[in-house]
Amino acid sequence: MDIQHKTGESKGSFFIEEDGKIKAKITYSEAGQSKIIIDHTEVSDELRGKSIGKALVKHAVNYARENELRVIPLCPFAKSIIERDESLQDVLK
Repeated sequence: MDIQHKTGESKGSFFIEEDGKIKAKITYSEAGQSKIIIDHTEVSDELRGKSIGKALVKHAVNYARENELRVIPLCPFAKSIIERDESLQDVLK
C-alpha cells in the first residue's frame, strides 16, 4: 500500500487511499518551525489488524527525521507506538 503525503499551510497528513476513499490516515499540525504535533490516527475497519497504523506512525517519524523536526505525539495511539519502540524515540521533544 502506498502512503501519500498531503500538506497545507500549517497542517498535514499521511494517508492511504483506495478507490478514491481514504482508508487510513495520520494527521499533524506544525508547532513553530521545528516541531510537529501528531494529533490523530485513523484506520478503517477493513485495514485494522494489518499494522497500518504503526506504518503511518513510522512514516511520520521518518518525515520528522528527514526535515529535522521534533515530534509531540498527542494522539494516544501514536504516543503508545513511539513509547514502545526505542528506534522511534529520537524525534521526541
